[in-house]
Amino acid sequence: MSSEDLERFESEVELALYQEYKAVLSLFKYVVETERRFYLANSVEIDTESISAEGYVTVRLVDAWVWDMYRPVRFIQEARVITRRDVNIEVLPTPE
Repeated sequence: MSSEDLERFESEVELALYQEYKAVLSLFKYVVETERRFYLANSVEIDTESISAEGYVTVRLVDAWVWDMYRPVRFIQEARVITRRDVNIEVLPTPE
Protein backbone atom coordinates (compact mmCIF):
# COMPACT_ATOMS: atom_id res chain seq x y z
CA MET A 1 0.00 0.00 0.00
CA SER A 2 1.51 3.32 -1.02
CA SER A 3 1.52 6.41 1.17
CA GLU A 4 -1.03 8.00 -1.18
CA ASP A 5 -3.34 5.00 -0.75
CA LEU A 6 -2.97 5.22 3.01
CA GLU A 7 -3.73 8.95 3.03
CA ARG A 8 -6.78 8.40 0.81
CA PHE A 9 -8.00 5.60 3.10
CA GLU A 10 -7.56 7.75 6.23
CA SER A 11 -9.35 10.68 4.57
CA GLU A 12 -12.28 8.44 3.65
CA VAL A 13 -12.48 7.03 7.19
CA GLU A 14 -12.35 10.53 8.73
CA LEU A 15 -15.12 11.73 6.41
CA ALA A 16 -17.29 8.72 7.31
CA LEU A 17 -16.63 9.37 11.01
CA TYR A 18 -17.63 13.03 10.67
CA GLN A 19 -20.82 12.04 8.84
CA GLU A 20 -21.63 9.53 11.60
CA TYR A 21 -20.99 12.24 14.22
CA LYS A 22 -23.44 14.59 12.50
CA ALA A 23 -26.03 11.81 12.30
CA VAL A 24 -25.86 10.87 16.00
CA LEU A 25 -25.26 14.30 17.59
CA SER A 26 -28.96 14.93 18.26
CA LEU A 27 -29.17 11.70 20.31
CA PHE A 28 -26.91 13.03 23.08
CA LYS A 29 -26.99 15.65 25.85
CA TYR A 30 -23.28 16.27 26.51
CA VAL A 31 -20.03 16.76 24.67
CA VAL A 32 -16.96 15.64 26.64
CA GLU A 33 -13.49 16.48 25.41
CA THR A 34 -10.28 15.11 26.89
CA GLU A 35 -6.72 15.29 25.63
CA ARG A 36 -7.03 11.89 23.97
CA ARG A 37 -10.69 11.52 22.99
CA PHE A 38 -13.93 13.27 22.14
CA TYR A 39 -17.19 11.81 23.44
CA LEU A 40 -20.91 12.38 23.15
CA ALA A 41 -22.86 11.13 26.18
CA ASN A 42 -26.27 11.21 27.82
CA SER A 43 -24.96 11.08 31.38
CA VAL A 44 -21.71 12.51 32.73
CA GLU A 45 -20.53 12.28 36.34
CA ILE A 46 -17.30 13.66 37.74
CA ASP A 47 -15.93 11.76 40.74
CA THR A 48 -14.74 14.58 42.96
CA GLU A 49 -13.38 12.09 45.49
CA SER A 50 -10.82 10.97 42.93
CA ILE A 51 -9.39 14.48 42.63
CA SER A 52 -6.15 14.01 44.49
CA ALA A 53 -2.83 15.66 45.20
CA GLU A 54 -1.55 13.94 42.07
CA GLY A 55 -4.17 15.89 40.15
CA TYR A 56 -6.24 13.23 38.41
CA VAL A 57 -9.99 13.13 37.95
CA THR A 58 -12.40 10.35 37.02
CA VAL A 59 -15.27 11.01 34.63
CA ARG A 60 -18.02 8.40 34.19
CA LEU A 61 -19.91 8.42 30.90
CA VAL A 62 -23.12 6.49 30.29
CA ASP A 63 -24.70 5.86 26.90
CA ALA A 64 -21.83 7.33 24.92
CA TRP A 65 -20.36 7.61 21.45
CA VAL A 66 -16.58 7.84 20.98
CA TRP A 67 -14.84 9.83 18.24
CA ASP A 68 -12.15 7.35 17.27
CA MET A 69 -11.64 6.26 13.70
CA TYR A 70 -9.83 3.08 14.74
CA ARG A 71 -12.61 1.67 16.97
CA PRO A 72 -14.83 -0.91 15.30
CA VAL A 73 -17.70 0.02 17.66
CA ARG A 74 -18.16 3.63 18.71
CA PHE A 75 -21.34 3.29 20.78
CA ILE A 76 -20.55 2.25 24.33
CA GLN A 77 -22.82 1.63 27.29
CA GLU A 78 -20.45 2.99 29.94
CA ALA A 79 -16.93 4.35 30.13
CA ARG A 80 -14.67 5.66 32.84
CA VAL A 81 -12.07 8.23 31.87
CA ILE A 82 -9.18 8.84 34.25
CA THR A 83 -6.96 11.77 33.39
CA ARG A 84 -4.54 14.30 34.81
CA ARG A 85 -5.38 16.74 32.02
CA ASP A 86 -8.24 19.12 31.43
CA VAL A 87 -11.70 17.74 30.77
CA ASN A 88 -14.22 19.97 29.01
CA ILE A 89 -17.90 19.14 29.42
CA GLU A 90 -20.55 21.04 27.49
CA VAL A 91 -24.31 20.69 27.50
CA LEU A 92 -25.64 20.45 23.97
CA PRO A 93 -28.51 22.75 23.04
CA THR A 94 -31.88 21.07 22.88
CA PRO A 95 -33.73 21.34 19.60
CA GLU A 96 -36.77 23.57 19.77
